[in-house]
Amino acid sequence: MDWAESHDSRFDRFVLGNAPLKRLATGFDWVEGPVWFGDADCLLFSDIPNNRILRWNHETGVSTYRAPSNFANGHTRDREGRLVSCEHGTRRVTRTELDGTVTVIADGFGGKRLNSPNDVVVKSDGTIWFSDPHYGISMDYEGALADQELPCVVYRVDPATGAMDVAVDDMNCPNGLAFSPDERLLYAADTGRIFSEDPQHMRVYDVTDTGTTNGRDFFKVDAGISDGFRLDEDGNIWSSAGDGVHCISPEGVLLGKVLVPETVSNVCFGGRSRHVLFITATTSIYSIALNRRGAARPMK
Repeated sequence: MDWAESHDSRFDRFVLGNAPLKRLATGFDWVEGPVWFGDADCLLFSDIPNNRILRWNHETGVSTYRAPSNFANGHTRDREGRLVSCEHGTRRVTRTELDGTVTVIADGFGGKRLNSPNDVVVKSDGTIWFSDPHYGISMDYEGALADQELPCVVYRVDPATGAMDVAVDDMNCPNGLAFSPDERLLYAADTGRIFSEDPQHMRVYDVTDTGTTNGRDFFKVDAGISDGFRLDEDGNIWSSAGDGVHCISPEGVLLGKVLVPETVSNVCFGGRSRHVLFITATTSIYSIALNRRGAARPMK
């Protein structure tokens, strides 16, 4: 298998020799934010510089889901199955209701505008957690150049009450987010400020009722950076990297790599049994069937 690189015998059980790495579509500028809609049998993802959210289906290929998208980046689904999106252009987090209308979840904090929400996850209690780095306002490529009004942190929002709190405040630029399957841990990527020499690594936090505590360094990929990632049902982290996707054990051990010919930005699990890893990588989207299932979605 020319796409697999094993670093631990456990990884050998995760990969299937007759399952190829597939390039599903290409020709984009910078793809991000993949999210699987099993009930619609499709993948949604962002082509950020081109200001659109696209849809991929194995029968019909790629079509436009929303354009303009307000330079949307990361996406997830909430417990009702609704799309939750981070928008660079409007500097907000939104929810697309089942009737297609859009609800603003958050666009500011303490009377100031958010920076450019990047990645988002939803906990089983319905709370929405999102990272707010400055990438979408640092230049015009993925949004619009603008002044930064707030520090780069991770927020927690209770959509039932509107209460919003800072959940993580010890990073230079928080990026990708994911909960462990039992939601006791929050993994977060710190990809650093643009044109700086900030540390670029993954950290992990103990989750509390209102935020996090006990933040500590967890892992640093050996090629590029951890940008976006998702966990399988056993708690292994499947992280983006410069040379593909790195599979990391809950103990922080590199188990193996799925090698991809483009820089990977993000991943998600999908398919009929959550056993297909969908990969957004620079100009293309890829998939690979694994002997792993993604952590179950916390939906009603």
